[in-house]
Amino acid sequence: MNVRDLMQSQVFTVEPEDMIDRVFFLFHYEKIRHLPVVEKRKVVGIVSDRDLYKALGPRSRKGTVIQEQDRTLLQVMPKKVRHIMRRGVFTIAPDAPLSEAASIMAQKKIGALPVVEGQKLIGIVTTTDLLRALAKLAASVERS
Repeated sequence: MNVRDLMQSQVFTVEPEDMIDRVFFLFHYEKIRHLPVVEKRKVVGIVSDRDLYKALGPRSRKGTVIQEQDRTLLQVMPKKVRHIMRRGVFTIAPDAPLSEAASIMAQKKIGALPVVEGQKLIGIVTTTDLLRALAKLAASVERS
């Protein structure tokens, strides 16, 4: 099985000059935890929910979905995505085996890999996607 078989091809993205309230909005309303940062269709970074928690400071509730009341923190803190994004993002090709994606994510302790073809973002694979695949595999083995 390849990354292409498991990746999510509908990917929400932000740009470095977007305000972080857009990140909050996408995390909160789309129920996602990772956003590739793109500039001219090229992946230049990634923002995770942990990056946003860190930007919000000690008042944020680590490990939970950011609450609507935290939105007021975002209003008094006009940072742009470029201030909180992680640069040097690891990416993966769509034809790479899933084992390679899992290995990179485990070694680097990251929760998502943008999937790129050439330099163009075409999808994202997350730990949740890998766990779903593992659950299906385990279920099929148990039925055998």
